[in-house]
Amino acid sequence: MKLVLLGYMGVGKSTLGNLIAETFNLPFIDLDHYIENKEQLSIPQLFELKGEIYFRKVEAEALTEILSKKEDYILSLGGGTPVYADNMKQIMEATDVTSVYVKLNLEELRDRLFQQKESRPVIAHLNSKSDFEDFLRKHLFERQQFYFMADHVLNVTGKGISVSLDELTSLLNQNT
Repeated sequence: MKLVLLGYMGVGKSTLGNLIAETFNLPFIDLDHYIENKEQLSIPQLFELKGEIYFRKVEAEALTEILSKKEDYILSLGGGTPVYADNMKQIMEATDVTSVYVKLNLEELRDRLFQQKESRPVIAHLNSKSDFEDFLRKHLFERQQFYFMADHVLNVTGKGISVSLDELTSLLNQNT
């Protein structure tokens, strides 16, 4: 099984990815961590020192590398990954890859991300909750068209991690 989890930042892709990888005894790859290891810089440092265009180029190359692996894996993407280059097209055309859009409603996403904004370069500059919500609304509007190209949608709104994991497991078991 090759599974790609995509969706906006903060929806729980990495958390779910780690847990589903344990469930199916597969390696877990977080694309951001993969890039950080390769570049020897954190994502915020990459954005600051080399800029977003450089980051997106490296991100596309890393995605291509991972998608071409022969062995099974669980891959969690960054929130913007499907939007740039031809990344979503690559995911859709990759052999034996199942993609799942992990979806969270705006209110839960806003509350979750507002707590984490310092560690996320794309939103670190936003200070008020209303600015924050406006930004998220616009960003989600732009990105959801790519997210909805995934093979499946897993709505995690109002659900704990164990319920989300059970639903994802069930979805994957139906797929195999």
